[in-house]
Amino acid sequence: MKPINVGLLGIGTVGGGTWTVLTRNAEEITRRAGRPISITTVADRNIERAQAMTQGKAKVVDDAFAVVRDPEIDIIVELIGGCTVAKDLVLAAIENGKHVVTANKALIATHGNEIFAAAQKKGVMVAFEAAVAGGIPIIKALREGLTANRIQWLAGIINGTTNFILSEMRDKGLPFDAVLKEAQALGYAEADPTFDIEGNDAAHKATIMASIAFGIPMQYERAHIEGITKLQATDIAYAEQLGYRIKLLGIARMREDGVELRVHPTLIPARCLLANVEGAMNAVLVQCDAVGPTLYYGKGAGDEPTASAVIADLVDVTRMHTADPEHRVPHLAFQPDQLVDLKVLPVSESRGGYYMRMRVDDKPGVLADITRILADNNISIDALIQKEPREGESQADIILLTHETVEKFADAAIAKIEALPVVSAPITRLRIEQLDR
Repeated sequence: MKPINVGLLGIGTVGGGTWTVLTRNAEEITRRAGRPISITTVADRNIERAQAMTQGKAKVVDDAFAVVRDPEIDIIVELIGGCTVAKDLVLAAIENGKHVVTANKALIATHGNEIFAAAQKKGVMVAFEAAVAGGIPIIKALREGLTANRIQWLAGIINGTTNFILSEMRDKGLPFDAVLKEAQALGYAEADPTFDIEGNDAAHKATIMASIAFGIPMQYERAHIEGITKLQATDIAYAEQLGYRIKLLGIARMREDGVELRVHPTLIPARCLLANVEGAMNAVLVQCDAVGPTLYYGKGAGDEPTASAVIADLVDVTRMHTADPEHRVPHLAFQPDQLVDLKVLPVSESRGGYYMRMRVDDKPGVLADITRILADNNISIDALIQKEPREGESQADIILLTHETVEKFADAAIAKIEALPVVSAPITRLRIEQLDR
C-alpha cells in the first residue's frame, strides 16, 4: 500500500526523537497503521544538523512553508514551538488540505479554537497527544477511553521541572534557588526556566485537558496561574509534619455554576498516589462518575517519550486518513456543535482547604483572636501546630489547616488576621486538595 508521506517541521530534540523511533520501529508501526509512514521531507533552519540526522533518507530544506504547500505531503508534523510562525504554518497546512500533528501545547491552548474550526471546515485532523504529559496517552484517555463517563475533575503533575524541584526541596531541605541551579545543571530546567516555574507550561496543558474533559472551548486566558518561585522549604517541611506533600498541580473541576481551572502549589495527602510521583515524572488523576478515579503516570518530556505520542498520532491519522470526516473522533471529544461555553470561574469562587503559616507575637490570647476571625468568616480549623519561640525570640510560627471553604472567605480572613498588631509578616497561604471527591 502507498506510504503516508510526512513533512517534519523541526528536527531538534523531539523531532530527532520522532525520526529515530519512527525509523527504528518502522516494521511494527506499519503493522499497526496498515501502511508505511515515511518522513519524506524535513524543514529545519540548521540544515547540517538535519542532514546528519536523516543521512540522505529524506529531503532537507530550510523553508517550512514550502513543505506545507508540497502536494506530495499528506501529514505535517509541527515541532517548531511557539505561537507565531508555528501558527501560520499549521493554518497554512490546513488550508492546503493536510492533516497536522503537533506537540505545541502553547499553540493549542491559546489558538486551538481557531485551528480546530479551520480543520473542521477543510475536513482534516489536528492531533496533539504530545502536547500534554509527553509520552502519557492522557489525551486519548480523556477523549476516547473515558467517553462513557461524566468527568468530574482532574488533577495533574504535568510539569517535570517543577516536580523535580519540589521533590529535591523536600528530600534535601534546600531552598528553591539552590535546587533550581541543580535542576539546570542536570538538564531538567532550561537556562531561562520562567515558563516552567511560573506555572505557564502547566496551565497550557491543564487548559487543553479541561476542554476535552468538559466539552468547552479553550480558555487559557481565564486560568488562574501561580508558580513555585515563592515556595519555601519551611512550608514543605511543615506540610510533611501534617501528613501532606506539596505539588504544583493543574486542576480542572466541573461545578454546577461553571468550571474551575487553576494551576498552583497544592498540599495533597501523603497517602495519595499522586503525592508520591517524584522527580521529573508526570501523572494525571481523573475522577469520573462511572469508573471512579483513574491514574496515568509516566515520563512527561524527553525526546523519545514525546516522540512516542507524536507517532501514536501519526498512526491514528493514517488509520483515519480516508474516513468520512463526520465520523472521526472530534478534536475536543464532543461534536463541535455540542461544545458548551461554560464560564471559567474566578479563583475567588473556588472551593478547598487552606494551609496558613503566620508569624505572631508569643502572647496570651493571640490564637483566640485568630480562631475568632476564622469563625466569623465561616472557616473551621482541621489541624494546628503552634511552635515554641526560638531561644531569645519573642515570636513563633502558627501553622493551621482549614476545612473546605470558599477562597474569597479565606482571603477576607487572612486580611483581617494580617491587620492584627501581633502578626508581624504576611501570611503564607497554600491551597489543599484532598483528591477524594
